[in-house]
Amino acid sequence: MLESMTTNADATGTATGAVTRAGAGTGAGTGAVAGKPPRRRAPAGAAVLREDVTEAIRAAVFEELASAGYARMSIEGVARRAGVGKTAVYRRWRSKLHLVLDLVSAVAVQGLPAPDTGSLEGDLRLLYEVTSRALRHPVAGQIIPDLQAEAARNPEIADAMQKALREGQQGVAHGIVAAAAARGEVREGISLDLALDLMSGPLYWRAVVVRGPKLPKGYLAGLARATAAALKAL
Repeated sequence: MLESMTTNADATGTATGAVTRAGAGTGAGTGAVAGKPPRRRAPAGAAVLREDVTEAIRAAVFEELASAGYARMSIEGVARRAGVGKTAVYRRWRSKLHLVLDLVSAVAVQGLPAPDTGSLEGDLRLLYEVTSRALRHPVAGQIIPDLQAEAARNPEIADAMQKALREGQQGVAHGIVAAAAARGEVREGISLDLALDLMSGPLYWRAVVVRGPKLPKGYLAGLARATAAALKAL
């Protein structure tokens, strides 16, 4: 969704005329051609919400949030970045808040790919590599702290952030623990909430809260080893 997209204006398919039958035996019709079925009329006034336009708007929201922040973000700015009119945005979302909530919720639904390397440490290493790249992306590095600040003032954003940041990782974390338990690497019945905290907390702290320089060489491998040892000790 962060990649650049080609955008076009919205299309609205409305019918412009009624089709009548051709005259019997004369071939003189006002709308249909003799021997051919009449064209089906489209619902009058029905707006066609093109998916490419929707995706262009979503990409523009990411860019606008990273550039201006939520407080200064505007529908006008989003529309300008997407190359569409404001009407195209308002057809899909009735306000800036609902646009951002939809975007955050979509991120939660997408989730992360479930690693399957055959070992707990390998799964954790792959998870950390993917998550680290996502968290350290310049756009995400601007958006996440800004939305967290807004979440402190807006319960709706707080709920959406909770869903995106927790549930987005929860399914993957539970899958890693279940696979490790099936292989006998961790005991059955360990606390999944505690496992999620151990797996997600350190990297999130380093990449989003501290926001230090580039991770030291071998950091992710060491973190995977330490986290695997901690999970095995539960």
